[in-house]
Amino acid sequence: MRTYHCFWLLFWAGQPHQSFLTPLSKRTSGFPEKEKVLVLSGNSRRDLHRSKRSWMWNQFFLLEEYTGTDYQYVGKLHSDQDKGDGSLKYILSGDGAGDLFIINENTGDIQATKRLDREEKPVYILRAQAINRRTGRPVEPESEFIIKIHDINDNEPMFTKDIYNASIPEMSDVGTFVVQVTATDADDPTYGNSAKVVYSILQGQPYFSVESETGIIKTALLNMDRENREQYQVVIQAKDMGGQMGGLSGTTTVNITLTDVNDNPPRFPQSTYQFRAPESTPPDSPVGRIKANDADVDENAEIEYSITEGDGYDMFGITTDKNTQEGIITVKKALDFENKSLYILKVEATNTHVDPRFLYLGPFKDSATVRIQVEDVDEPPVFSRPAYIMEVKEDVPINSVIGTVTAQDPDAAKNPVKYSVDRHTDMDRVFNINSGNGSIFTSKPLDRETLLWHNITVIAAEINNPKQSSRVPVFIKVLDVNDNAPEFAMFYETFVCENAKAEQLIQTLSAVDKDDSYSGHQFSFSLAPEAASSSNFTLQDNRDNTAGIFTRKTRYNRHEMSTYFLPVVISDNDYPIQSSTETVTIRVCACDHRGKMLSCNAEALIHPTGLSTGALIAILLCIIILLVTVVLFAALRRQRKKEPLIISKEDIRDNIVSYNDEGGGEEDTQAFDIGTLRNPEAIDDNKLRRDIVPETLFMPRRTAAARDNTDVRDFINQRLKENDTDPTAPPYDSLATYAYEGNGSVAESLSSLESVTTDGDQDYDYLSDWGPRFKKLADMYGTMDSDKDS
Repeated sequence: MRTYHCFWLLFWAGQPHQSFLTPLSKRTSGFPEKEKVLVLSGNSRRDLHRSKRSWMWNQFFLLEEYTGTDYQYVGKLHSDQDKGDGSLKYILSGDGAGDLFIINENTGDIQATKRLDREEKPVYILRAQAINRRTGRPVEPESEFIIKIHDINDNEPMFTKDIYNASIPEMSDVGTFVVQVTATDADDPTYGNSAKVVYSILQGQPYFSVESETGIIKTALLNMDRENREQYQVVIQAKDMGGQMGGLSGTTTVNITLTDVNDNPPRFPQSTYQFRAPESTPPDSPVGRIKANDADVDENAEIEYSITEGDGYDMFGITTDKNTQEGIITVKKALDFENKSLYILKVEATNTHVDPRFLYLGPFKDSATVRIQVEDVDEPPVFSRPAYIMEVKEDVPINSVIGTVTAQDPDAAKNPVKYSVDRHTDMDRVFNINSGNGSIFTSKPLDRETLLWHNITVIAAEINNPKQSSRVPVFIKVLDVNDNAPEFAMFYETFVCENAKAEQLIQTLSAVDKDDSYSGHQFSFSLAPEAASSSNFTLQDNRDNTAGIFTRKTRYNRHEMSTYFLPVVISDNDYPIQSSTETVTIRVCACDHRGKMLSCNAEALIHPTGLSTGALIAILLCIIILLVTVVLFAALRRQRKKEPLIISKEDIRDNIVSYNDEGGGEEDTQAFDIGTLRNPEAIDDNKLRRDIVPETLFMPRRTAAARDNTDVRDFINQRLKENDTDPTAPPYDSLATYAYEGNGSVAESLSSLESVTTDGDQDYDYLSDWGPRFKKLADMYGTMDSDKDS
């Protein structure tokens, strides 16, 4: 028979027990005061059956948030193998074993060492076992049990938001949904009422209410007006324990804003407005602003202004400033104080977005009266027309009146006006005007063929105040008269064959006329009287402004007459009749039997634009000769040697060429004479600068000759002072050379180059007397003298 071993687990609830360390303090557990013992006996199947039947014992409850000073007693673990002799040892494992839960290994008492929080961990699963101390082997199978933390109401309800923000339209009905608030409780909702939350309103009545179970906030007052109050702050409380006394609570704040609806019509703060406008105010200029007040905001306060009636309905307009919602009154037409000085308008302001729900409150518009006083200003003269168009014939004599312009002062004073022509529009002064009556007359002859239209501007100004002036354009059209004779349309030069037959057409003529003809030009052609009878040609007028030249005889001989000049008279039919005599050049040429030209006396007739072969060859030879000449000249210039700056080898003077002067370049050495510095006595009194022309002719100042043995510093300072005070000195930076060696040196010249020019021998013994600095030089030249003597 199989043997089953079992634990006895004792759970003490609500009764003080003695722990293995220190006694436990008394506390109420909420459970019946009795032991629950599980006996798993292996003597019979009944015991095993009892073990299965009492399986629910393994869930033990332990109150959370224990506040006692001692460890909290959980229960007792006991084995039927325990004889009380201390041979068995109880061990505990699982969640929190050894930390949160400890076991007395001798007695099997289980205790909790810390305060437990159900919200952190509601269930702990542990395993208990008894082992033999001597062998270390378990005497019972491992048993698993559960410790469930029993909840107490230690958490207040918490809202999901600290502050709620909501908005509803103003004038909403009672019961309108605003917002729903939600609070949660961390306590166990399955045990008691610790997590049952009830909502109530602490602040915000009588405007709003809240549903106790759902937390839905609704309006509780009818016709809440945003214009009276816009912001509301509601405080909602959430309380657990079903709202009973002793429950924990939390609060939240709900900020509720009433949004605007169009429930207020626009209203003018005054019934009448008055403005003043000078009569010189240009169109589209503002006169004044009016504004109707609307208690609403945003689009509900948008206003449209209009002029509904009044005697200035056509003279003024009104627009809406979208930023300020003001009505801007503007001028539509030019004002005239003398014509009308007062305008009365009726202006209406209307909401653009009307809510039909509030039409019962009345019409959403208002009207006001606007009086506009026109002020008189000094206006410039006004012409009777905006522009003038005049016509004049081109043959009118000078000083003929062609038209009159009229302007007058529109003011009540009626100041006199004077007229003038803007000469920028009549640079040739073809026209003039009478300053008193405005009559325009010609001052120069006119010619339609030169200029058909003259566009001038006339100025009218008040005599008392010339600044008050106005302008008007005057367009003058020059009418045509028949003052130009017709002429050939082109230069006619033709030929006739020697073998021509009589009555043969050799040329057709046409003519043009610069004059304008309203009915069309009609030209007539005829031969000049001197050539009508003796001419070898005849002319036939075709009556269509053309004419034909025909031969009169059968043959022509170019050796007898190579060229004929035929005078033709052209006349028009206008009044007065104008005529001119034009000449047709006819050359006699040799032709073949078909009438094709073979040759004429004038070579240009055959080749009017070409050149002969001989002429082309001559031109080509000239070009070749010119190119050869240029090449030779360039070669000769390359072979020319440049003149050296130092011509003589014996000339050891410094040659300074100045390149910073606008002179003749490096070849020009006349700009500065270096010899003057070396010989001050050689200054030419009459020598002036050649590179510039002096504005004022100053006589050059003669410089005194430097004395012998003059100190170099004194010489340089003297030359610098003379150059600074010299009025003939150039006005720009220039190189001035002061290299003067001086005269009468004790040692004379020390140049070895200059010593070559002497014929006699030099004695250098005096170098030894000059001191140690010249010792080396004395030794060198002394040695040379010794060598020569030897």
